[in-house]
Amino acid sequence: MQKMITALFLLCFAACNIKQEKAVNSENLNRLAERYVRLGLYIGMYDGDFVDAYYGPDSLKPVVAKQSVFPADSLLNVIDSMSTELKVYAMTTNPDSIRTRANWMSYQLQAFGRRIKIFSGRYQSFDEESKDLFAVAAPVFTKPYYDSLLKQLDSLLPGKGSVAQRYQQLASKFIIPVSKVDTVFKTAIAEARKRTLAHYSLPAEENFTIEYVTGKPWSGYNWYKGNYKSVIQVNTGIPIFIERAIDLACHEGYPGHHVYNMLLEKNLYRNKGMVEISLYPLFSPQSLIAEGSANYGIQVAFPGSEQAAYVKTVLAPLAGIDTTGVDKYFAALSIRSRLAYARNEAARGLVNNTMTEQEVLHWLTDYLLLEEKAAATYLNFIKKYRSYVINYNYGQDLVKHYIESKGGTDSLKRWQLFEVLLSNQVVPVEL
Repeated sequence: MQKMITALFLLCFAACNIKQEKAVNSENLNRLAERYVRLGLYIGMYDGDFVDAYYGPDSLKPVVAKQSVFPADSLLNVIDSMSTELKVYAMTTNPDSIRTRANWMSYQLQAFGRRIKIFSGRYQSFDEESKDLFAVAAPVFTKPYYDSLLKQLDSLLPGKGSVAQRYQQLASKFIIPVSKVDTVFKTAIAEARKRTLAHYSLPAEENFTIEYVTGKPWSGYNWYKGNYKSVIQVNTGIPIFIERAIDLACHEGYPGHHVYNMLLEKNLYRNKGMVEISLYPLFSPQSLIAEGSANYGIQVAFPGSEQAAYVKTVLAPLAGIDTTGVDKYFAALSIRSRLAYARNEAARGLVNNTMTEQEVLHWLTDYLLLEEKAAATYLNFIKKYRSYVINYNYGQDLVKHYIESKGGTDSLKRWQLFEVLLSNQVVPVEL
């Protein structure tokens, strides 16, 4: 009996020690997380594109004055030091929340370092850059791959002129009149929200406002403001095709960026006190998850032919668009979606200095099938965001594979897996 009591005492003592050690580790990691946030916000004082969103405490915002010269080397030294400290937790043998947080911040800090170098004019190749910023390198597809897809479009769209010209001729019939954009977009986002709420319980106070802007290098943008609110901007300076109303509604809103940021804020920042989540650095692995899930979210909300059906029965009539030829248009869109990696080749060529701007424009018009004004707008996007472009196509494919390998064709299961993905600290390698 005495031996049994002694053994039980030792077990209890060991358990208490483990619990105490975890508490200490958690507290130490919390302090590291605060330093991580302070560092990101400080970099954002210089690099205006660095911080995409912040909804943490004001106490973590920079209190020091901005220096006249960007202190790149000093910041890189800080990152090295913090990364070394995080390794202690990231290398922990037990896969618990502490290890997950440390691992996630380690990947994010690697991206901090690469972005600092880019901002100070120190460049690497496209693939090396994307590995540091987004923790992946996108696959390369050669010109024959794209040519084979153009042949499919050539068969689908007979007539005179290049394949791109014939595609544009068809697509021009499905441009939303500017006077109808607001009505059509609000209808699309209401439908996307309704479909999302059928599966997810979102905070009662969640909300968003819509703004219409021009002169931007993107078609839409979600500015997350915290407290479950967003500002969604739609660029009316370029033509908005009818299917893009659903794309933007899902990507920027439901179940895309707006929902992703809300779930992270609610589940990790507010419920678990993970302060690092309150900072969203744009050039980081988090963006591969964000953009990839926002694009795949369109298929989650409108699976199969449901997007085409909703356009045909609701949005096109609302916009005053004749639906004659809409089936052929969606068949062409299906082929065009497989040309998406052409934007990576264009960006890779520009970043690596193996293509001139004129050659990039040819890629965008010939293989992405953009008309000249849209191609020029996208060229500006590439010049500003560089390897970020991989997040839209390769990010989407990684998320698609992750969800569908676990959920198959079960729509309900996909919604469930998608919510788990949006609610946790996930790094690309886990996809």
